[in-house]
Amino acid sequence: MAYEQLKLSNQLCFRLYTTSRLITQSYKPLLDKLGITYPQYLVLMVLWENNNQPVNEIAHRLKLETNTITPVLQRMEKQGIVVRTRGMVDSRQRIVSLTKEGRAMEQEAANFPSAICQNLTQCGLDVETVLGIIPVLDDMIEKINPKETPTKE
Repeated sequence: MAYEQLKLSNQLCFRLYTTSRLITQSYKPLLDKLGITYPQYLVLMVLWENNNQPVNEIAHRLKLETNTITPVLQRMEKQGIVVRTRGMVDSRQRIVSLTKEGRAMEQEAANFPSAICQNLTQCGLDVETVLGIIPVLDDMIEKINPKETPTKE
């Protein structure tokens, strides 16, 4: 190989991508029980925190473009998990709200974080290591995307 820096084993992005993909896959059996995908789960978490959100705010929280999140919301609406209504102030704006079914999923999903944590510990990772990665990733996100202002949790 002419360029050592191009080796796959030397790529930070590949490691992050692989880790993300593997952890996301571990959610699949849990999400299948609810009949939703991981992106839909992310939308639900945003709405469980604060229901009745404009599409652009959901996209902002998930660090996605609105045209990326719109098809996810359309599928969720067809499934009866959310409804989209016109904004009161600006009729071009769409407000996304949980349905009764969408709200009920919160209770069913309440054990997901502990189930994922248990899955990771069964793979040989300790909880402290997993939790220790979170501030490192948050710092990377903030520094790589400095135009973002932290959302108050």
